[in-house]
Amino acid sequence: MNNFLTIIDTPAEILREMLQRAIDLRRRPYPGLLLGKTLCCLFEKPSLRTRVSFEQAMRRLGGSVMSMSSNEIGIGGRESPEDIAHVLSSMVDAIMARVLDHETLNRMARTSAVPLINGLSDYAHPPQALADALTLIDEFCPGSADGLRGRAVAFVGDGNNVARSLAEICGKLGMRFIMCAPEGFELPPDWIDAATRRIPGLEVSSVSDPVEAVLHADAICCDTFVSMGQEHERAQRLEAFRRYQINQELVSQAPAHAIVLHCLPASRGIEITDEVMDGPRSRIFQQARNRLDAQMGLLAALLAPRPW
Repeated sequence: MNNFLTIIDTPAEILREMLQRAIDLRRRPYPGLLLGKTLCCLFEKPSLRTRVSFEQAMRRLGGSVMSMSSNEIGIGGRESPEDIAHVLSSMVDAIMARVLDHETLNRMARTSAVPLINGLSDYAHPPQALADALTLIDEFCPGSADGLRGRAVAFVGDGNNVARSLAEICGKLGMRFIMCAPEGFELPPDWIDAATRRIPGLEVSSVSDPVEAVLHADAICCDTFVSMGQEHERAQRLEAFRRYQINQELVSQAPAHAIVLHCLPASRGIEITDEVMDGPRSRIFQQARNRLDAQMGLLAALLAPRPW
């Protein structure tokens, strides 16, 4: 396993290893595991959780980390993605890049001699999916991903990068994925067909009614209706998603044990209400905190393969 660019390209056994390492390192810290290793983080998009979780994870494992913004490096402008990856991989042990265009990562991967991690792209958000899975493990089967098999995850919102990565990890771990979105914002049928061919057992269903989506769900997930770069579509999107808000009325239709997740940042009062976000079913801030543990598991799996 050299790179972590998408969930679909990551073997299920590697995902389970990352999650188990996250659980183990949470229970038994190993502050010298990545001693002498350096991670370089590149940011074309603003970041809170991604930056802090990767930097803290690297430090807690004994490694060092540096972060650079697009103004400093000019990916695709001042220098090509290939040249940047070629140079960086001769100096550091891993690269994490949060980019505008997923193709940038594909180009970097062609010349990088060290593991390349997708910190978010327009196509996928694999570290978020890893933290989501860890949160579900904490809730339903503490200590092991095996107990997630058969669980149902409902994603109410836009069929975006977060939804794709979450659907993929559900398939890899044996969970059902329910996509609920208005017409025109679903996961594309051709993507579902391709993902189903590549992930044996992937179960994706698409519905337009939020109540139908959450009726048998173990987790209700959402994301902002207007992502970075979509501000010009704001009015159209808010109108399209008007009845897709995660509010108390909707959550009350789900099983009593169902939890609510949101990848953050949240537009409170738009895709989710304060009552739900701060309510007893919310695991949103635990989910955010789990980004740190998930990143430790990810970095450990890539940079310090077992045994250790």
